[in-house]
Amino acid sequence: MADSFKFPAKHSAEILVVDDSPENLLVLVQILKANNYRTKPVKNGRLALKIARSSPPDLVLLDIDMPEMNGYAVCREMKSDARLNHVPVIFISSYDQPTEKVEAFASGGVDYITKPFQPEEVLARIAIHLKIHRLQIELERHNIELQTLVEERMKEISDSQMATISALAKLAECRDDDTGRHIERVQTFSKLLAVRMQGNPARSGEIDEKFIMLIEQASALHDIGKVGISDSILQKPGILSDYERDKMKAHPLIGAKTLSAVADKYPKNHFLRTGIEIARSHHEKWDGSGYPDGMAGEKIPISARIVALADFYDAIRSDRCYRRGLPHEITCGMIIEQKGRHFDPEVVDEFVRNNELFAEAYEKMRQYDCNR
Repeated sequence: MADSFKFPAKHSAEILVVDDSPENLLVLVQILKANNYRTKPVKNGRLALKIARSSPPDLVLLDIDMPEMNGYAVCREMKSDARLNHVPVIFISSYDQPTEKVEAFASGGVDYITKPFQPEEVLARIAIHLKIHRLQIELERHNIELQTLVEERMKEISDSQMATISALAKLAECRDDDTGRHIERVQTFSKLLAVRMQGNPARSGEIDEKFIMLIEQASALHDIGKVGISDSILQKPGILSDYERDKMKAHPLIGAKTLSAVADKYPKNHFLRTGIEIARSHHEKWDGSGYPDGMAGEKIPISARIVALADFYDAIRSDRCYRRGLPHEITCGMIIEQKGRHFDPEVVDEFVRNNELFAEAYEKMRQYDCNR
């Protein structure tokens, strides 16, 4: 409303005067014009609505007892119209019973003047309601500007926090990934899966736009716990010993513990909560044979089940210090083979339906790396 309606300068307001009596119209128009108000005199309710809709007035003086369409009906029509519901309506009527006045206010009127009236009373009521309306418009405009300012500031803070967290996550990742792009690819694949799974009616209350945004952002934290793993293990070109493998398996708990320490200070931060889920559980398996908690099936957070497949796809496709990456077709076969074992069957089915999009996204990002 504040964006589309500009309140006029003092004493230049346009007032729609509606009364089926020519004498009453003439008196009201003379009073208003003598005080520098612009007027639109109208003799019936339907014409008043037509004129108001074509050019909304600043205020309406409205009679009640009119043929075809009375003042109550006119006011209700105005209040149901988004273009007119902000316009203050003052009823002017010879009715002096409480029931008529109550109905006038119930239909949306802001004031009630009884005929016969004093010009000073009419002018005073008009002035105060124009002032109130102007203040409401200014307050709403101020609230919109304040809300925009807060949103911009919050976005600035959020972007700054995300940039810092992403930088830390990449710092951890680049210790065993030469390009440092594994995180970005996992984010891309996780979002791709989440968007496709959103179309499943069974997930309508679980996977929404907010979830998709969170999983794209928080998937960057899936291996943040690798900051606690030594280079001798992360960068070892050969097969890990049992001891080294156990040390490597500690990274989900290290990551979750690190993020939990921050989340305890910001308990309402959904990004951190999602990050904890993913960091802790992305190595869990559907059949319960994963780590660190041995969770199975639906007990594994859906965010972690999605990231698990996205992470696996990129890990198998990408070159590592101890092996070359595998082609898309072989990787797909490995994922399908692990349906219901390593991976959530639903997530695998969605991957299979959209596997070409994975291949295209991977090649596009790989080509970007080669051209840098």
